[in-house]
Amino acid sequence: MLDAVLLGVLVAAIAIGFGLGYRQASRRITPSPAPPSRSLSRDYFVGLNYLLDEKPDKAINTFIHALEVNSDTVDTHITLGKLFRTRGEADKAVNIHQNLLARPSLSAWQNEQVQLELAQDFMALGLHDRAQRLLQQTDADSQHQTHRMAARRLLIDLFEREKDWQSALDIIQPLLEQQADIQVAAAHWQCELAADDMTQASRSLAKRRLKKALQLDPQCVRANLMLAELAMDNGRYANAIARLGRIAEQDQAHIPTMLPALQRAYRYAGDDAGFTRHLLELLPDAPYTSVIVRLGEMTHRHDGVERAIEQTGERLEASPSLGGLDYLLDLYMESQRQSQRQTPDSRLFLLKRHTRALLENRPRYRCQRCGFSGDMLIWQCPSCRQWGSVKPIIGVDGE
Repeated sequence: MLDAVLLGVLVAAIAIGFGLGYRQASRRITPSPAPPSRSLSRDYFVGLNYLLDEKPDKAINTFIHALEVNSDTVDTHITLGKLFRTRGEADKAVNIHQNLLARPSLSAWQNEQVQLELAQDFMALGLHDRAQRLLQQTDADSQHQTHRMAARRLLIDLFEREKDWQSALDIIQPLLEQQADIQVAAAHWQCELAADDMTQASRSLAKRRLKKALQLDPQCVRANLMLAELAMDNGRYANAIARLGRIAEQDQAHIPTMLPALQRAYRYAGDDAGFTRHLLELLPDAPYTSVIVRLGEMTHRHDGVERAIEQTGERLEASPSLGGLDYLLDLYMESQRQSQRQTPDSRLFLLKRHTRALLENRPRYRCQRCGFSGDMLIWQCPSCRQWGSVKPIIGVDGE
């Protein structure tokens, strides 16, 4: 069965066949002294035969030799170069695209199009300096808005890969009003720079950057988390609590993300009762495992294990989860230790081992765009490279 790559080659082959047919028809209308194109047609069908035999390498090479480079066939050669790059053979794509650039018959539009493709080839090969020079040249010299925008997008992608956040921000500035989709990424770049400032003890600069992040993207959970950390470092616990409270309004899925910081802020402020009240306010709209477990811990601390078992059991009945069950088992084992003053029932230990093994084998975070999952919160998905799309997994097997 043909895979996606073979399907792409087939499309290119059809385009080449069309081009060959067009050239032959043109020659019938306007005779020329050139020899007939039977050899080219033969190469085309040889290429198709390789394709049907699932030999894409031989098929692509045959198609390249079958079609000469001219203004009518540039798009086909570009398509073949893309196929090589998609298959991880960017070096072959470079050869195709450099061969195109050497042709004086290309129009200005086609020349810039090939330069953009060649820059992507260099990026795929890790030759970022060469890609950057090409893209900057296209951005500076192009008379076509489409190509300038494409060059800037690729430069932004390049600077992201190099973690050159300030250069990415400099390029993106003129585009912010035109393309709202890049505001989310720009907000995270400000957060990245703020994190560097915090490491270098430039807290006032970090604070300004984080406020800019929220101006770019009012839903930037990360910026409020970092502002809350700065507030706690300065002993402003009420301000930190207010910042963290906004996260529930920004994105409820990140309530589990902010709970550890919220608990620390209330603890530093010496207000355990306030933390319990805050959790109870969150519970109706966010009956997450992390909220239920922390409420159980607070009840256990202040009202004893039996009361914690009662309340945790009721809440888990409404919002069951594997993590909640694991915590409830801990409470039951603690209850037996206190009441019988002996080792808890071995069956509880067996259940505990099972729930712990199941929890250890489950990811804690998942990208809402591509489905990538992992055990750590990463602000940019390493798979689809979308910013802010990785969130805690909630539900029966979540958190």
